[in-house]
Amino acid sequence: MATIGGPEVLIIIVVFFVLFGARRLPELANALGRSKGEFQKGLQEATSLPREARTIADLEAGGMTSDVALVERAKALGLDPSGMNPEDLQRKVDALEQAEE
Repeated sequence: MATIGGPEVLIIIVVFFVLFGARRLPELANALGRSKGEFQKGLQEATSLPREARTIADLEAGGMTSDVALVERAKALGLDPSGMNPEDLQRKVDALEQAEE
C-alpha cells in the first residue's frame, strides 16, 4: 500500500494554490474542518441512543424497522406483502390478528 510522502504533499499544496489562490485556501481549510466536526457530531448523535429511548417495543423488534417487523408479522399470518403499501398491509394484519383472537 502506497503512502503519501513529502514530495506528493508539496505537489498537492501547489495544485491547491494554483486552483484556489492563496487567499481562498485558508477559508477552504477552515470550512473543511468545520464540516468534519459537524459530521462527527452528527455521527455521535446518531449512534448514541439514550437509554430512555429504548422501549420494550424496540427490544422486541430485534433491531428491525417498523416496516420490516410489519412484513414479518404479515408473513407469519400467511399474507404476501409484496406490492402492498404499508398502510393497507397494517390494516390487513390488524384485521387478521383480531380475527385470530
